[in-house]
Order: sequence, then structure tokens, then C-alpha cells
Amino acid sequence: MASNNFIDYVKINCRSGKGGAGSHHFFRAKGLPNGGPDGGDGGRGGHIILEGSSQLWTLLHLQYQKHLIAKPGENGGENLRSGAQGDDIIIQVPLGTVARDAETGEKKLEITEDGQRLILTPGGRGGLGNDHFKSATNQAPSYAQPGEPGIDEWVILELKLLADVGLVGFPNAGKSTLLSVVSAAKPKIADYAFTTLTPNLGVVAYRDYKSFVMADIPGIIEGAAEGKGLGTRFLRHIERNSILLFMISCDSPDIAAEYQVLLSELQQFNPELLEKKRLLAISKSDMLDEELEEEIRGTLPTDLPSVFISSLTNKNIQKLKDMIWEALHAE
Repeated sequence: MASNNFIDYVKINCRSGKGGAGSHHFFRAKGLPNGGPDGGDGGRGGHIILEGSSQLWTLLHLQYQKHLIAKPGENGGENLRSGAQGDDIIIQVPLGTVARDAETGEKKLEITEDGQRLILTPGGRGGLGNDHFKSATNQAPSYAQPGEPGIDEWVILELKLLADVGLVGFPNAGKSTLLSVVSAAKPKIADYAFTTLTPNLGVVAYRDYKSFVMADIPGIIEGAAEGKGLGTRFLRHIERNSILLFMISCDSPDIAAEYQVLLSELQQFNPELLEKKRLLAISKSDMLDEELEEEIRGTLPTDLPSVFISSLTNKNIQKLKDMIWEALHAE
């Protein structure tokens, strides 16, 4: 997933089709000049529909497709012929896509399954023909319903990556390196802050051909909730993760304080994130001897499982996988 092609937010204009008008036709035939009403119903206007696709990872294909306009329904005809429905527009989106009203921010729908189809903007209902309005006291109604208008609205689509584990940490905590070691993902890795500018996904192989999905989120810093660094734009990608794996480098001057800063930024972004299961990995621990490791262990938070790892030497990488798997499948 190339960073310059990762688009997780688009704003599009959706116009559903107008419903066709009902017909107010009367049957006419030789020898039957005063036949009854036989006007058919108008067809429904086209919907705009979102369909989930497991083959997509980004909203890039919608970045330059700003206007989606569905076809109107056809008018009803004689002999009770209904008008054809307007063609629907079906837009494929990655799993984890949320649609919101651009004006109110209200959530409209959410796509989470492959092949799932939900109507984003419904087409107008077709009008009823005059045949529906005949009665004993009105045997020749000369009116029919017009079709309902379509809906013209602006919609925001935002992507929240679906992953089992989300990596949370400051820049240069070793998140991308860990992902590259435990999966086939190839995130950019360099010795400077904010190397990761977009989220990366990797499938982590586990024992007996099992696997889980890990998401590497761009690093956050203190003040991210106020827009510092990369802000909290990408934190929505961990809202659906089952587990949050906090990664802090062993050379941090105060690991416990850094962990509290990360928790604080998550809480300001979305307090519900603190309800997720958490693990703590102390990275780059190949630089530590046993004495230093034991000293640091005594300063770690006691309210969550922790492990010292090294992506360079594979130290405790399997143990970390075991901890993640156990947390994912705990009751």
C-alpha cells in the first residue's frame, strides 16, 4: 500500500434518481370507448449503494469521482405497465468504511463485511397510476401520483482499518520494524521521526497456520489531540482493533510517563479506546543487559502485561505473538 495512494477520507456528492410518474391512462378499444383506468405505476429512481470489498484497502478510486448521479425511474404506461426502475449506482468500498452526512456529521451506515450492500442514498419512489384510485364512487379517476424526487446530498466516506492489533507509540518506537519482522508488510523504515505517514497492515503468521492482522499507525506525540505532529487523524484506524499494543523504546527516560502520555492522547480522541485490551512491548531491548532490564521492569505499569522485545535479534517475538493470541481469544 503505497503511502501516496492511501486515501482514507473523501467527500462526495450523491444524487439518487427521481421516481417515475404514475400514468392516468384510460383503456380504449373498438366497441369499448369508455374503458376504465389502466394507468401503470412509475418506476423507482436509482439508488446509490455501497458494497464492501475485501480486495480494496483505500478510497483512492473515489478521490476524483466527486459526483455520483443515479438514473431516474421511467413513467408508468397504459395497460397497467409499470415504468422501469432507474439503474442503481453500486460503489465498492473497503471493509471498515463509514458514511456520514457532510452537514450534520451523523453516521449513515457502516460497511464491515465482504459483499455487504447498503443503500447510501435511496432513489425516489415511483408514483401510483390512476388504477389505484378507482372506487365505486369514483370509477374514472383522471389523476395519478407524481414520482418522488431523488435526494441530493454531500456524504463523507472515511475508512477505519479492520485489524486485530493496533500498534500505538511515539515516533521511532520501532512499530514499523516490528511489523516488517512479523509479517510480509514492507513499511518505510528510517532513523528519523514520522517515518510512517500512513497506516500499514500486515498479516502475522502464528502457530498451526493461524494468523491475525496487525496495523501500524503513524506515531503520535504529546499534544496530538491539539493537532501537534500528525495530530490524531489516523487514530480512528485503531477504533476497531481488538487489542492495542503500546510500544515504547527501552531508551526512553521515563517509560511509565510516556505510557501515560499515550493513554491521555487516546482518551482525548475517544475515551472508549481505553476500554480495549492493552499490552506493552518494550522495544530495542537488545541494547539492555539483564541488570538494566530488571531495573526497568520495576518501573513499568502494573496494570497490563508487558514484554521486552527486539525486532533486530527476534528476542521474545514469539512470546509477544503468544501474548497477543491469548488476549485475542480470552473469554
